[in-house]
This record gives sequence, structure tokens and C-alpha cells, in this order.
Amino acid sequence: MNRLKMSFGLLVLLLLIFVACSKSGADGDEDGSHPAENKVVPETPAPVQTAGKEFRYNFDSDAAGKVPEKFHGALTGQGAKAQWVVKSDPTAPSQPNVLAQISADKTDYRFPLAIADDGSFQNLEMSVKFKAVSGEVDRAAGMMFRLIDANNYYIVRANALEGNYRLYHVVKGRRVQFAGANVKVASGEWHELRVECAGNHIICYYDGEKKIDATDETFKEAGKVGLWTKADSVTYFDDLRVIAK
Repeated sequence: MNRLKMSFGLLVLLLLIFVACSKSGADGDEDGSHPAENKVVPETPAPVQTAGKEFRYNFDSDAAGKVPEKFHGALTGQGAKAQWVVKSDPTAPSQPNVLAQISADKTDYRFPLAIADDGSFQNLEMSVKFKAVSGEVDRAAGMMFRLIDANNYYIVRANALEGNYRLYHVVKGRRVQFAGANVKVASGEWHELRVECAGNHIICYYDGEKKIDATDETFKEAGKVGLWTKADSVTYFDDLRVIAK
């Protein structure tokens, strides 16, 4: 009887370990179960942009080795502070500079953000070119929109290790996927993300092809925009464009 009890207990322990492992992985937080441990600083208000107003950022006039003048860094989740710097890249779509996130902290639930300070947007079209350079835990690039602060925003992102494109809302630091598609994301090559958001309707394009068409009611008001990576992703960005609709 004692042996039977021990065997049953061992079986239960193995099942619990299997379940825990099955929920882990490069991007295994879709249920939003990870708490946000960081306390975010409230965003400085930015003027809501009227239809037709456009901003473009190619980082070519920004000082190398620093955060771009019209951006500031932030972090969702845990782990080390993000390291956003302007640097030269001979492959950049617009020469000579890119904006790079170079920190390689392997904390899984860690999302470095580069938030644009110029304005807030409700309905918008937004695009950026990116190159996934390296990352063992993740190799991801994304765009944020209708951002309230570093714990509350929409994010659409592509992942080179997983070969997918996903749309999330982040609420109080908890990230939940509500749409997605499988795509090929080649590391070391430039790709383009583009999103159109009008009311509760969000359409996302990858390399010019529509991949996601979804609706969501989480964030209805205007918010800031920005760039995003995950965990130890070293990612380069160029030619960020946003226009109010």
C-alpha cells in the first residue's frame, strides 16, 4: 500500500512538472499569467494628433550611442533596464543610422520599450522596418500603439525564432494575445511591420501582406506609439512612420 501511495505521488509530481514545462518556452505567456513586477512612471501627456498629421523617424540626425532625442526608454515586466541606442548599420534601409535595442538580458517576461514623445494617436496607420539580429530566448520586434503607459498598450510583433506574427493587448503589465498568424521571419534580414487601427478594428500587415484582421475593445482612446522587443532580443529598427487617420 505504501509503495502504491509513493508511486501515485511520484506520478502526480511528474504530471505537474510536465504541465509547467509545456507552458514555458520562447513566448509562452499568452494567458497573461505573469504579473508585472515593475512600477511604471506615468507618461507625460502628448497632444492628440488630428487626421493627416504625420511623423517620420529614420534616426539619421540623432547622436550615435544615445536614445533618440524624441524617445524615451521604458520596461514592461521584469529584468534589466532596456538599452536603446542609435548606431550606424551599412544595411539600414535609410543610411546611415538605426535604433537598436542591444541589451541581451535573458529574463523571459521582459519587454524593452522605446516610446515616442511627439504625440498621441487614436486612429492611425503605423509602420517600421526591423532586423532581428540575435537572441536565444527570443528574437522579436514589435510596434506599440494607443499606449497609456509601460503597462497598458496594444502591441503587434513578429518573432524570428517562432515564425509567427501576433497581436496582443497589455493590461496592467499582463500580455494577452487575441489574434495572430504564422509567417517566416528571417534573422539578419530587413522586414516591415504595418498596422492600421480605426475604432475597434485593427489590421496588421507583414512585408506588405495582410496577416491579421481583428477587433478589440480594450483601448479606445488616443495613446502614444513606440517600439518593442522581448527578453534577450537584439533588434534594429529604421524608418518608423505614423500618421493620424
